[in-house]
Amino acid sequence: MPRILLLILLFGGLFLPACSKPESAPPVATKLQVVTSLFPLYDFVRQIGGDQVEVTLLLPPGVEAHSFDPKPDDILRVNRAGLFIYTHKAMEVWAATIAQSVDPARVTIVDASVGAQLRPSSGDGDEHDDHAHSPGAIDPHLWLDFANAQVMVDNIAAAMASKDPAHRDLYLANAAAYRDRLDHLDAAYRRSLTDCKKRTLLQGGHFALGYLTARYGLKYHAAAAVNPEAEPTAATMAALVKQMRRDDLRYLFSEELVSPKLAETIAKEGGGSVLLLSAAHNVSKADFERGITFIEIMERNLKNLQIGLECR
Repeated sequence: MPRILLLILLFGGLFLPACSKPESAPPVATKLQVVTSLFPLYDFVRQIGGDQVEVTLLLPPGVEAHSFDPKPDDILRVNRAGLFIYTHKAMEVWAATIAQSVDPARVTIVDASVGAQLRPSSGDGDEHDDHAHSPGAIDPHLWLDFANAQVMVDNIAAAMASKDPAHRDLYLANAAAYRDRLDHLDAAYRRSLTDCKKRTLLQGGHFALGYLTARYGLKYHAAAAVNPEAEPTAATMAALVKQMRRDDLRYLFSEELVSPKLAETIAKEGGGSVLLLSAAHNVSKADFERGITFIEIMERNLKNLQIGLECR
């Protein structure tokens, strides 16, 4: 009996340390939480942060950006993040409401447009704009000038590095690499849009690509102004039909996520067809789920521009 007791005590002593001092699980690394207003910013954060960031797009996929109105749940979502990034007060007029509703000690609000070159909403006079904006108003689609996109990337990377200094070098290196990719995209646009039979885009609706056309020396005429809710007049529509026929323009452009009915009507009257262009404010649910990128959208736009402008 004493021998058995001795064995029990001996083996019990071997197992007691393991039982009394369980190994603690390694700490779970927390990712930087970022909420963005529009898709370009969402993708810029993805490209800069990689696996070290968890980014949320506030605008639901498939929703037209100009008609979005944040709900209380959206404000709560922003308040749980470390960064909220928006484009410009002229684009997201509701951003100020969110900024006033969150905890400034927790959430850093980032205006990504700081330092970008902004252009007037009325364009260069080539637009059929029967719904002029107020004097001093700007065109808020600044990311469509790829030099501005680079400025926005730098602003976002700086904010992320400040909020999460442990990954500062990663964020800045990824931002530099992405700037290079935007340089290549810009070069592709310049190369592909140099030798085109047509230099004018007709838009059967509101026109958001003023920055892009200005950068590459193109002209445009649109049925409505920068605001997609603006209704074109019958005279404006008739002028577009007349120009299609006069200039032998085979294509009219329409923006994705906006009803193409107006563009289809004008194109039919003018004897042409419709091509889609995306301003990339947002993407369809299908594109979002498959992980489409801003650069992919711009490459798709370039292909349709080459077709519509009859480029060689």
